[in-house]
Amino acid sequence: MQQPSKLTDYRRAGAPLPAHNRLWPLYGAGFDNMGRAGQPIDAPMPPYGADELLVRHDACGLCFSDVKVVRAGEKHPRIYRDIRQEPVVLGHEATMTVVGVGERLRGQYRVGERFLIQADIYVNGVNLAYGYMIQGGLSQYGVIDQRILNGDDGNYLLPVQPGAGYAEIALTEPWACVVAAYRLSYRTTLKPGGTTWIIGTPAARRAIYTITAGFDETSHPARLLLTDVPPTFAYWLKQRAQALNIEVQDISSLPSLPSLPSFPSLPSLPSSPSLPSPIESIDDIILLSPDPTLIEAASPYLAKFGIMAIIAGTPLPRQVNVDVGRIHYNRWLYVGGPGSDVARAYGDAPVRSELKAGGRAWFIGAGGPMGSMHVQRAIEAPGGPRTILCTARSERRLRVVESTYRADAEARGIAFTCVSQADEAAYRRTLETVGAQGFDDVVVLAPVTSAVAEAAEYVAPGGVINVFAGLGRGAMVDLDLSAVYLKGVRIIGHSGSTLDDMQLTLSQVESGRLSPNRLVAAIGSLSAARDGLRAVEEAVFPGKIVIYPHIKELPLTPLADLKHKLPTVHAKLKDGREWTTEAEEELLHVMLP
Repeated sequence: MQQPSKLTDYRRAGAPLPAHNRLWPLYGAGFDNMGRAGQPIDAPMPPYGADELLVRHDACGLCFSDVKVVRAGEKHPRIYRDIRQEPVVLGHEATMTVVGVGERLRGQYRVGERFLIQADIYVNGVNLAYGYMIQGGLSQYGVIDQRILNGDDGNYLLPVQPGAGYAEIALTEPWACVVAAYRLSYRTTLKPGGTTWIIGTPAARRAIYTITAGFDETSHPARLLLTDVPPTFAYWLKQRAQALNIEVQDISSLPSLPSLPSFPSLPSLPSSPSLPSPIESIDDIILLSPDPTLIEAASPYLAKFGIMAIIAGTPLPRQVNVDVGRIHYNRWLYVGGPGSDVARAYGDAPVRSELKAGGRAWFIGAGGPMGSMHVQRAIEAPGGPRTILCTARSERRLRVVESTYRADAEARGIAFTCVSQADEAAYRRTLETVGAQGFDDVVVLAPVTSAVAEAAEYVAPGGVINVFAGLGRGAMVDLDLSAVYLKGVRIIGHSGSTLDDMQLTLSQVESGRLSPNRLVAAIGSLSAARDGLRAVEEAVFPGKIVIYPHIKELPLTPLADLKHKLPTVHAKLKDGREWTTEAEEELLHVMLP
């Protein structure tokens, strides 16, 4: 069918550019500092240089991360400038079309080409994320400079096929974070060239220990710290270290320390002058004893991607106060085993980040947009779980998840249950029945520590707790880490994505294997972005809000309300409720100026 000329012209991007650019600057913390008098502003069209591109933002998804920036203003960890003078323009879930090409780039790019941006842009190791330090998608036009085209990871723009929908491409960014959560990988040996700290206790002196891998000519740490290591093992380690040219330091016994919530509050250890500070960090910590106090005292020294291996065969006498925020953000990992070989604690039960095929999966906090994405992926993934439990505090939002995905789940033979925590009795009954055998995978999407604690109660032997929710560093939870070394349980977490994750997700979207459009819950024009972010903050919708910066004025509109506001657009929704590329085409046909 021939496309309307208005939409065709828009896609070609050859029309004369306006003199002004409409955008939402954030001048400080709080929604009152977003725009002027609650509205976006008009600014001159941004100039672009010879090695830069001028792009048109076609669609932008709204994210709770945007809300965090609004709340924090320039105190946000990704913002490091005076935003009163240089305001932030939010919007990192953005898709764009090239409308201007600098003269030195004309052999590489052309007007009308479409791109998706990987928002996590690094230049010389510094994060200059799109929609944070670089002007984002809540603007009609923006400039793509060499920080984006030639950053630390190369080009952060990913080419998009011409016929793809704008919303589905914009929502590829959050989807990539979901895809990445099941592609996490962790070391299975001591870090080569890193620092390893081995800590013993008097109770460990009678045991015989060894390290059969990761401590030889092919791979070994560069530095070895020893505290109360049994004499026989210490002698063996020092002999090997000398042969391998590994630096060795003996460190005094650790004092008994209380639980340590964060690095700044960690007391100094005056009896251990050679012990590095937590800021210097250690890649591997080996504990030769089931001592919760030692675990708590030593954990803050872990580096990013650090691993603590607990070598023990008996349960811990009490729970351990664990920083799950750093499991998420610093990618800490706890492993262990009952034997005497440290290497087996790493290699015998490598981390499984993918959902167990044919297993039982529980999604805690499944009622929000990210929860819906995780549930959709679990249902649609080949070889996924056979039992899925979805829980959330909001009955209303959970019912939307149920109505959206139950038919698909049951068509694939998946036992699919949704229960709200609002009904405490039904919630407990469901956990005791569906979770009677334990869950192979528990994905924590609710940013509350109690959710992690409850997940630990129901995880099966060999199971994985994936802390996807961004609990802040220093978020402490009492957990029985005995399950780590006696039952092979793993606790992992992360919610970002790489260029590879984005490319993989984009290929799935463009091939039709993944449909981000199913997540669209409401749409609006650029002027609706502020109301949209408030709706994200208040968890009004179970799905995503998509802003179209170039359509005529359209207030924040749930898809169901299109039936009365834009009936021809509503008529092209799937089953009267799901966004489609056809509905988007009709929206642009009707609403482009």
